[in-house]
Amino acid sequence: MKNSNNTTLAELPVGRAARIEGLLGDTVSKRRLMALGLVKGKEISLETKAPMGDPKIYSILGYRLSIRNDDAKNVLVSTG
Repeated sequence: MKNSNNTTLAELPVGRAARIEGLLGDTVSKRRLMALGLVKGKEISLETKAPMGDPKIYSILGYRLSIRNDDAKNVLVSTG
């Protein structure tokens, strides 16, 4: 359930940092996202996005990660 401080990674504004709270989707999708470093408790921020808004480039664990909005919608984050 989302509250005022919880959202998905796809909804995070540019320059904003958040903490990963969990992943949605099937087991295969969750494992793929975790393999990219998207694990509960890690801080992530949106650096920039493509001209049409998809994909977006995030900063996590000291590297830059480009993922599509369809995948980012499955990452729950807390901004508070």
